[in-house]
Amino acid sequence: MIRKNILSFYAVLLAWFTVILFHFLVPSPNPVSWDTFGYYLYLPLTFIYHDLGLQHKEIIDHIFELYDPSMTFYQATHIPGGNWMMKYSMGMAILYAPGFFAAHLLAGFTGYPADGFSLPYQIAIMVNSVLLFMAGYWYLRKVLLTFFSDKVTAVVLLLLLFGTNFFIYATQVAETVHNYLFAFYAMILWNTIRWHRFHRTKNVVALAFLIGLATLSRPTELISVLIPLLWNVTSFKGLKDKFRLLTSVYGKQLLLFLFIIIAIGSLQIIYWKIYSGSFIFYSYVNPGEGFEFLSPYLMKVLFSFRKGWFVYTPMMLFAVAGFGFVYKKNRQVFVPLFTFFIINLYIVSSWSCWWYAQSLGMRALVQSYAVMAIPLGYFIRWTANRKPLIKTSVIVVILFFVWLNLFQTWQLKHHIISGDRMTFAYYLKSFGKTEINPEDQKLLLIKRLYRNNKPVIEDESIYNRRTLKEFDFENTGDKKGAHYTDLIARTGNRSLKMDSTLVYSPSFRIPFAEMTDNYYAWIKVSVWVYPVHDPDETPSALVVTFQHKGKNYSYRTQAFNSPEVKKNLKLNRWNRVEMVYLTPEVRKKEDELLVYIWNRGKKDIYFDDLKIDILEPKK
Repeated sequence: MIRKNILSFYAVLLAWFTVILFHFLVPSPNPVSWDTFGYYLYLPLTFIYHDLGLQHKEIIDHIFELYDPSMTFYQATHIPGGNWMMKYSMGMAILYAPGFFAAHLLAGFTGYPADGFSLPYQIAIMVNSVLLFMAGYWYLRKVLLTFFSDKVTAVVLLLLLFGTNFFIYATQVAETVHNYLFAFYAMILWNTIRWHRFHRTKNVVALAFLIGLATLSRPTELISVLIPLLWNVTSFKGLKDKFRLLTSVYGKQLLLFLFIIIAIGSLQIIYWKIYSGSFIFYSYVNPGEGFEFLSPYLMKVLFSFRKGWFVYTPMMLFAVAGFGFVYKKNRQVFVPLFTFFIINLYIVSSWSCWWYAQSLGMRALVQSYAVMAIPLGYFIRWTANRKPLIKTSVIVVILFFVWLNLFQTWQLKHHIISGDRMTFAYYLKSFGKTEINPEDQKLLLIKRLYRNNKPVIEDESIYNRRTLKEFDFENTGDKKGAHYTDLIARTGNRSLKMDSTLVYSPSFRIPFAEMTDNYYAWIKVSVWVYPVHDPDETPSALVVTFQHKGKNYSYRTQAFNSPEVKKNLKLNRWNRVEMVYLTPEVRKKEDELLVYIWNRGKKDIYFDDLKIDILEPKK
């Protein structure tokens, strides 16, 4: 079989060699970092530290001190009762397990700490990930050869790796979930084909494990079940007939499939129940992100110069066009593949953080390329049978797309293009460039620069400043009027007296859409404070936050008893305290900015002249 299909075999070998070579020549400084750190964390906490609930947070503090896996510990959420709940489900931890256990055996022999994160663990996870890529690409070759010639299969395999943003995930960050799921989709396709040909139980078992683990890695991957479910279905009648076939003729296999899926899913439910007390725990607790199914960001996902799929991976235009040929030539395959494509694109486009942080193009679609390989193959086969002019034109465009993908991967690696701040203007300026022009970088989206966990305005001259609200605490007409006192005042006749009977000051609230027509703004909040007791005895703070449906995100405070404020705070006199706040990437334009003073003390403290300014970019 290999001799018969030698070109596709060599294409797989070239893909393997490329991925292995890049991992040796350009190794990741720490493969177990950022999101991967969160997926992986189940393993060391369970088998090394025996503290999956993370009752001893100092474990994480020590790991961060030694290995610096990310800027903050966003990978888990602290809940009442003392436990920390993992943000990500445990599927990827199961897939990392072979590398983890191999490294744990080796760590003692090599003299490295057996702490789950030292060099042997990092290398083992990298090797584990490369092996998964190799398996996935081999199975994808087998899938493609059931539809296409050896030559078309070879071309598709090469284009998927070198002509799409899968290249960066296979060669530089293979440990990410996208590489693993790509392999799983290739295996799901293969076992789907085999079951529909031979109806063997082993393929049902394989599908159950593959779909179950994919879903346990990312719950939205449950839609992978559509591939075997709709395979060979061309109509609603065909779907009914297939359900009848599954329940009557292959009922035992269906029950086995469901049993395995439920068993795999129950692992996460057991974890949630033990450590949170609930059978279902929603770990994405940040109200600033979530699904917007009624208003998906489809046009941005496809065409924006920030992350647009067709902008940064234009090769997929040919794959999408290929669905037309799949429809004409193979309706039984068209229905499952196109249904999966549409639903997957809709889900990916519905996530409020539609740009998916740092990446080249749309990383959330990378795993679907195993499925998209089939319509891409149909397009390549159609091209091969066209007249020389059409064929040559398409080949030239394809070669350009391959160059563009590889070159932009290099640009991203050298920080010439940004992984999350791109704009149309900067895209034009940086296109084809090998050096950074600092002046051009001003065209990028705002750099969310933080120093000591606080935002910093680098150049205030580029903003227009205006006042949103001033509180002089002279008006006694509101419900907090009883706390306005004339004993002490900075300006006017009154100030606000806060004590144990007043926890929150009058607040300012405004929707983002009414606040500015820019995509961001700076907020400067200043207030005059008159402490008559040590600030530690009257703990209070300025609070600035955004709210989505009444829940806080991008919540920031400036405590008056913090070291940097307290050292300049004089008792029995007026002191000005200022706080700078950068608006987040708001989830909805209707989300509201909220500003107020929060008092947690019991003794008297006085405030006056609370002022809220906005700084907007000049046109």
